[in-house]
Amino acid sequence: MASTEKHVNLAPKQNKNSSRFRPWLDEHGSKLLLFARQQTRSIADAEDVLQDALVKLARKVEEGSFVGGQDSWLAFIYTQIRREAIDLGRKDDRRRKREENVVKDERSLGRDIEMPLFEEGESQDETRRILIEGMKTLPKKFSEVISMKLWGERTFAEIGEALDISLNTAASRYRYGIEALRKQLATARLNGDI
Repeated sequence: MASTEKHVNLAPKQNKNSSRFRPWLDEHGSKLLLFARQQTRSIADAEDVLQDALVKLARKVEEGSFVGGQDSWLAFIYTQIRREAIDLGRKDDRRRKREENVVKDERSLGRDIEMPLFEEGESQDETRRILIEGMKTLPKKFSEVISMKLWGERTFAEIGEALDISLNTAASRYRYGIEALRKQLATARLNGDI
């Protein structure tokens, strides 16, 4: 009985560029990682930045668009590590700022609006009426997020998933809607309506 099994070589395919990169990377890899570590906030970020820089170099060499020979690789990699680290730092800072805004919004927004809608008493009736009318005048994209947040007690992540928008978009719609309601309350107070 003849065997029909095929033997597959699972070893990665070596091309001429990878054979050139291995000795070069063995020689320079540790100092490149050290440089990347100095440019980033963690070892994991340093490894990512170094890998991204090496991938860009390998692509340029493979495409034939890299100007200079192997002697120029080191200068390119140092420059690319620095660029990648700057981009990563900016991206992390933007993400952190967005997350801080969401936490700040959850702590502060809506507290002066939330209570009059649920409290009983004559003093709250006018405020409640103004807020209910205000909700009707808001654009739907704002009022639905406010309703889901205040009455549905959902997180911005849950709201974003339900409406097929990002968490940050949900938070900003909530923030804009609440601000519009606050302005309506302030106007009503100035007019003596409440």
